[in-house]
Amino acid sequence: MSRIDEVVTYPLNSGNELLSLNPLAKVPALETEDGSLFDSPILCEYIDSLAVEPPLIPADFRQRIHTMRLQSLADGVMDAAVASVLELQRTDASPSAFWLNRREVAIRRAVRAFTESRLPNEIQLDGIAVACALAYLDFRMPDFSWREEHAALSSWFSAYSDRQSFADTAPPTTR
Repeated sequence: MSRIDEVVTYPLNSGNELLSLNPLAKVPALETEDGSLFDSPILCEYIDSLAVEPPLIPADFRQRIHTMRLQSLADGVMDAAVASVLELQRTDASPSAFWLNRREVAIRRAVRAFTESRLPNEIQLDGIAVACALAYLDFRMPDFSWREEHAALSSWFSAYSDRQSFADTAPPTTR
């Protein structure tokens, strides 16, 4: 049984419920007994504190820093990818080729850094973050051909995301 109830919302049309949890009108957000939490890293810290086994974030300092570094890099990929998708949806002006190119180059560098990193096989925060970032690229930026350029990363992603938890939380197949 889940200890968290999911509420789907669209932040651009956020109502008072989301705004009461996060004044920035961004997701994810979580209402807890101690107040609302938002931003993925703090949500993961909170979930990890609920005695998740195995832990999402290693206790050993060196392993923890490695995990948090990869999680941060994956968050950066997500930030750049979401900004690119939103840029392409602009209705007030033409999309900026400068910003689209800058973000694409940053994403390509980050994906290359993933290939040079020690990615986990077990479920922990860095693997989840990297897998989610790569899944988002597949979902929202299908022309971003990371798989062809990084076959080993593609194999890791296929194995890592071939879990029921990923299937249960996958986005709808329509864009």
